[in-house]
Amino acid sequence: MRTLTPIVPSILVACLFSSCGDPSTPNPNQTKPLKAAHVNPHQAGTYAHFRAQKGYPGNYGVWKNASVLSRTNGSNSSIRVDLSDQRAYLMNGSELAMDYPIASGKSKYPTPTGNFRVLEKLKSEKRSSLYGHIYNAEGDLVKSNADSRKDAVPEGGEYVGASMPYWMRITWDGIGMHKGNVPRHPASHGCIRTYYKAVATVFSKVRLGTRVSIVR
Repeated sequence: MRTLTPIVPSILVACLFSSCGDPSTPNPNQTKPLKAAHVNPHQAGTYAHFRAQKGYPGNYGVWKNASVLSRTNGSNSSIRVDLSDQRAYLMNGSELAMDYPIASGKSKYPTPTGNFRVLEKLKSEKRSSLYGHIYNAEGDLVKSNADSRKDAVPEGGEYVGASMPYWMRITWDGIGMHKGNVPRHPASHGCIRTYYKAVATVFSKVRLGTRVSIVR
């Protein structure tokens, strides 16, 4: 009697010599598991919620306590600058009025730490005597980010210092707070560049003699 050879379906044969049904083999069509969404556990609008935001302190968020800020003025304000976090804090006594981003001096031109006072306030007319642009006699830009102590001005040309609106000087050798580009890392020649959404408020709330503390 002839023995019948069982007929194995082709799909089963394929599976025997492949990874069909093997849970250890990745499925090329399977998407990666989604990362858990960032959940802020604090009440919206509170300072705790602001600090728990994704990316803080390296984001561009500005937090204001409207009640405290309305009571803040040159007679009771102070500023604390944190170089590690690249943030500054406008204070009313021991109460926080505003938390905002800054950009301090890069490693070659570090911002000094310590306790200072606002020595001078100029809203729009301040320009740097050290850093700026050099133009030739025809008015063409010859060098940007020029150093007036090192870079020569061509005959008939001129040096134009970088604009530093909302200038608040804290040392007589050129360090101050002012409006400027605020990347989320140290980037200045020593000054404390203040974020454009905060600088006008800061300027309006301080006066000559306001205390400024800078920590690392």
